Amino acid sequence: MKFAHNYLITGLTVFSVLTACKNKAATDSPATSTDTSKGAPVETKAPNSNYKPAFAGQTRAPGVKTKTELSVSVLNSSLDRPWAICNLPDGRFLITQKGGKLIILTNDGKTSKQVSGLPSVVDDGQGGLLDVNIDPQFSSNRMVYWDYAEQASGGTLLAIAKGKLSADESKLENVQVIYRAQPAYNGGLQFGSRIVFDQQGNLFVTTGERGANDIRVKAQDLSAAIGKVLHLTKDGKAVPGGPFANTPNALPEIYAYGLRSPEGMAWNPQTNELFEAEFGPRGGDEINVIEAGKNYGWPVITYGIEYSGEKVGEGIQQKSGMEQPIYYWDPVISPSGITFYNSDVIPEWKGNLFIGALSGSHICRLVLNGHKVVGEERLLADKGERFRALTVGKDGALYAVTDGGKLYKVAKK
Repeated sequence: MKFAHNYLITGLTVFSVLTACKNKAATDSPATSTDTSKGAPVETKAPNSNYKPAFAGQTRAPGVKTKTELSVSVLNSSLDRPWAICNLPDGRFLITQKGGKLIILTNDGKTSKQVSGLPSVVDDGQGGLLDVNIDPQFSSNRMVYWDYAEQASGGTLLAIAKGKLSADESKLENVQVIYRAQPAYNGGLQFGSRIVFDQQGNLFVTTGERGANDIRVKAQDLSAAIGKVLHLTKDGKAVPGGPFANTPNALPEIYAYGLRSPEGMAWNPQTNELFEAEFGPRGGDEINVIEAGKNYGWPVITYGIEYSGEKVGEGIQQKSGMEQPIYYWDPVISPSGITFYNSDVIPEWKGNLFIGALSGSHICRLVLNGHKVVGEERLLADKGERFRALTVGKDGALYAVTDGGKLYKVAKK
């Protein structure tokens, strides 16, 4: 379906402080960009709507350009619909493939292992094997966590599972499904989902609202687990003391709500804040800073319009009690996996947020000053790729997997 970026077959994020999966060390204070020349916004196309931003700089930030000379290489071009990439402690990568396979790649892009033992996935539409992350204590416990589309009574749902990587790395052992995001729905759209660990070793998981008009309203429903950020223990229980723990009829595992199709989540290692990226419909892709108990508005407020061209709901962009995105795009770029750059190898990138753009066919670099986006750059826009997920390697290079089956490395020349 040509018109709908989230109707395409679509799809790591990083826990930058603790987990080796995202492998970045926290710093005491935010870095500032070395960009001194800022140009016109990188987006030149007309927006889909005449909606106005809530504040200056909420969209179409000034364009910036990386001054460091970069080397771009393709390390592997035969992956099968990769959806997530995760750092292992030794510099290799865990990569999920949407059809249901988990593989280990060496850092030169060669397949070293295929890991068996995963449950069957529903590889349909945007469903399949999705995110993967490793336990912050992986070096000692070898635990892996992943999520996927699972067949259930009444349709499909997002399931979260864990298992121990065997000593020979050939299989996952003692696999358990620890959580299922109810309700199930008979459709193949918008499962989410990314997995990030907090400083206590608990999981944050994003869930999509499943797309259709009759189900997406549950993004505002605290008795439903879809369209949410969930906060779970390693056993899939609600982390105690959550913002809705004492709210009648609310799921205690809900941390934040009102999300549409959140395929990006990452810790900002310099501020210890949780950032989230999600698809809008026609317009209205968002970057949000996720805080406990907050309502991010979908489908009540949005900077996008329906694929038909009609307004979403009442066609409003602001409402009391609902959070504004710190940044949005119109037209869409289709943001999937996101990561913060926290290496010293490319100093001008330190503290910047990188986003894999699907329909936008580029890697988006956002320069931040607190919660304000002060610069935007489009990298690898000449490659014609749908960039699905990103991570920063132990070597300070940026790695990205694409829907076309490639693993890219972007490094300092």
